[in-house]
Amino acid sequence: MLAMEKDFDAKLKIQGNSSNGANVPRSKSFAFRAPQEQFSIQDFELGKIYGVGSYSKVVRAKKKDTGTVYALKIMDKKFITKENKTAYVKLERIVLDQLDHPGIVRLFFTFQDSFSLYMALESCEGGELFDQITRKGRLSEDEARFYAAEVVDALEYIHSMGLIHRDIKPENLLLTSEGNIKIADFGSVKPMQDSRITVLPNAASDDKACTFVGTAAYVPPEVLNSSPATFGNDLWALGCTVYQMLSGTSPFKDASEWLIFQRIIARDIRFPNHFSEEAKDLIDRLLDLDPSRRPGAGPDGYAALKMHPFFKGVDWKNLRGQTPPKLALETGSVEGGSRDNSWNPSHIGDGAVRQIEGSSGATSSSEASGHVTRLASIDSFDSKWQQFLEPGESVLMISMVKKIQKLTSKKVQLILTNKPKLIYVDPAKLIVKGNIIWSDNSNDLSIQVATPSQFKICTPKKVLQFEDAKQRAWQWKKAIEGLQNR
Repeated sequence: MLAMEKDFDAKLKIQGNSSNGANVPRSKSFAFRAPQEQFSIQDFELGKIYGVGSYSKVVRAKKKDTGTVYALKIMDKKFITKENKTAYVKLERIVLDQLDHPGIVRLFFTFQDSFSLYMALESCEGGELFDQITRKGRLSEDEARFYAAEVVDALEYIHSMGLIHRDIKPENLLLTSEGNIKIADFGSVKPMQDSRITVLPNAASDDKACTFVGTAAYVPPEVLNSSPATFGNDLWALGCTVYQMLSGTSPFKDASEWLIFQRIIARDIRFPNHFSEEAKDLIDRLLDLDPSRRPGAGPDGYAALKMHPFFKGVDWKNLRGQTPPKLALETGSVEGGSRDNSWNPSHIGDGAVRQIEGSSGATSSSEASGHVTRLASIDSFDSKWQQFLEPGESVLMISMVKKIQKLTSKKVQLILTNKPKLIYVDPAKLIVKGNIIWSDNSNDLSIQVATPSQFKICTPKKVLQFEDAKQRAWQWKKAIEGLQNR
């Protein structure tokens, strides 16, 4: 462990000035605004999980001595080193340190221990924009206009700094307790050659700028065709996000990544009848196959985007002085997160925190944040599920669901792969609880949808009943039948 830690520190020399006077090495030409502190994970009271990524988790964390609440991003050193993600981690830390805009989450400080790196970020108590869309079904045009305008304002700043975010989507658009938007997750950020951000030599992401990153449903066609990244990439994702706000679903949603990519390349967009002409026109222009023709990317810059009729009435000079839309609260939520959403870490930090006050038993990080694991690229789901895949095997659908029995129900991770393979896993013990025997014959394997959230998987020997809180029963049916008919 000690050797691994030293090896990691040698690769991750991004420490900055320390506010407590510790002798921490730093670059002579670069001093961090957000200091590297000598804190321990035990200095924080951990609560609700905000999100889960391939090598990180974001958790609500209250500093015990000050009572200040942060969104603590906890990154697994071993996984980062193994998967060669060190440059991405360094770049995100350096970029966040230099960005200063009300529409971007702020980095306050960092610290580390033998197991993890920690970034203390601004806590956005309003949650994800994705959750607002889910709770309301879809947003009104006035609500979508408000959020889209705040995203445009922040994106204009990001692009003016010579950065491409590359993962704009409702899950990465966070809301303050007042309801204002903050762009988060700069783990895929790409600095352009003329960037105004100071980037250390050993903190650069992919050189070609055309590596596939981001989430399947929001990836622009030029990235799928291996073209270099441009500011237009983020504007395509903005168009997808506006569509999702107004409809409740992403424009290219389908049962598998492959089908999503086919729809993106074909630009297969279908507008619901309730969309206004202004909304349709804005989305249509943002989803132009030519990145340079998207409003905001052309010669007129962001002026062309802000002047679009969809944004009529927006006071761009006093954007954050407006009253945000009312937030829809989570059913049964309590201040600081419900007990079901709290996280009991089993081995983070040198002190190996075992128990959080007010929480009993071990809660799987994925179980607690099942809403985070969505149909997306393999890189965007928790790495723990990779142990159930064979080399070359990829996930088509993955979801935390309830397996319903006569008197009880138990949460399991339901996984469908391209093998094809259909299994469900105990998320706490990380063992396969059931392997549903695959058959291309619908007499031997069929799926029956009872409600948008409840479905049955039927085989000759048994019938399994599941409930998907994200109401994706029809997606499961389409994905399984699509594989059977391939």
